[in-house]
Amino acid sequence: MSDLRYPIGPYLPSSELTVEDRHVLIREVERQPSLLRSIVEPLPSEQLETPYRSGGWTVQQVVHYLADNNMNAYIRFKRGLTEDAPSSPPYREDLWAELPDYRLLSMKESLVLLNVLHKRFAVLLSAMQPQEFRRTLSHSVLEQITLDTALHRFVWHNRHHIAQIMSLCERMGWHSNN
Repeated sequence: MSDLRYPIGPYLPSSELTVEDRHVLIREVERQPSLLRSIVEPLPSEQLETPYRSGGWTVQQVVHYLADNNMNAYIRFKRGLTEDAPSSPPYREDLWAELPDYRLLSMKESLVLLNVLHKRFAVLLSAMQPQEFRRTLSHSVLEQITLDTALHRFVWHNRHHIAQIMSLCERMGWHSNN
């Protein structure tokens, strides 16, 4: 059985991206919210409260987490464009997932937020010049990275969490019953 925590495998860094690579990734940034929505919207509340693996977050927590994480990534990216090698502080995502908004707020609110945020992010990315993708930022875990790497990792990170939810749905046979 594959690793439920990493259904698409670990992140594998890419060398500098080409213009075409970036174009493909930007299109994926645009599409990821609708893909996520198509997977989670049909699920009833009891399925949304199911952890994707033992000890893991529920589907609803993953969706709320993606909204929080992607807001942070967007702001980190904008700082990378407007500041010299800014430092990105860590945050306790495990504790954020336990805050009341993750339990009390409908997942639909985070889906709307992701849709708007990804549209804005795609516009920003599409307007960037190739040399801007070589700008750097300091990340608490990844150390010094280029915006190329930040974009590549952002898309992988979303794929990773969407795959966690898809894997759960497949294992449980949910979409075949909806």
